Amino acid sequence: MSADACLALLLDAPMQSWGHSSRFERRTTALHPTRSGVLGLAAAALGIDKHGPDEAAQLARLAPLRVSTYTLPRRDPRGRELPIVRLEDYHTVGASYDEDDIRQRQMLVHNAEGKIRKSGGIPTPAVTYRHYLLDARFGVLLDGPGELVREIAAALANPRWGVWLGRKSCLPAAPLIAAGPADRAACWSGLLQRAGYTGTEPEEAFARVLETSADTPGAERLDDTPIAYGHPLGERHAPRWVRSFPRAEAKPSSP
Repeated sequence: MSADACLALLLDAPMQSWGHSSRFERRTTALHPTRSGVLGLAAAALGIDKHGPDEAAQLARLAPLRVSTYTLPRRDPRGRELPIVRLEDYHTVGASYDEDDIRQRQMLVHNAEGKIRKSGGIPTPAVTYRHYLLDARFGVLLDGPGELVREIAAALANPRWGVWLGRKSCLPAAPLIAAGPADRAACWSGLLQRAGYTGTEPEEAFARVLETSADTPGAERLDDTPIAYGHPLGERHAPRWVRSFPRAEAKPSSP
């Protein structure tokens, strides 16, 4: 078995969305990247087919990876830190019809669950709400077996399928790989420098979410470990345990 290695990712985009409890009409987002979303990036880059018969086995290869996420605040031109803003996007789901269609026949429309209902002659769209994060920027450290980390790094540098930050509308604004594969200290320093910091700031200077065990004081359960993205709802994810840490009072300096 190869020695462990680390890969640093910079998740930077105008919009991001990291759903972990989204269902049907309301698609919410977590305030940090989920394990499912981060490993989904790797799975897409590797070309893992969510409709393939071996998807679960392919994703099981990613289980040894440890995912640590850090909030790397943006700053405006005056150097003021920008807060993360949550955007609620209003959608309607259902086909549109012209007046002749409506007069000539009673319309059938699909709701958000895929069922067909009569509309009484007028198409009645289903309403959905989708949440996004604006002005968000995150760093991720992926730790795991060196061979696997190097395979993922090569795939992210030349992905087989498109990669995005939670949803297809959330395309990365910068290359995903910030540093590595290398040791964790080098990846952390390289990530900070890519984000405009000096590279010497400690982890405690940033809000972070770290994986831990269920018996750790303050641990929180998240059902965001992917089993198979192609499985039915309720069977796609397994739980993991994390601890969230606020940043220290002293703010990191940034140009």
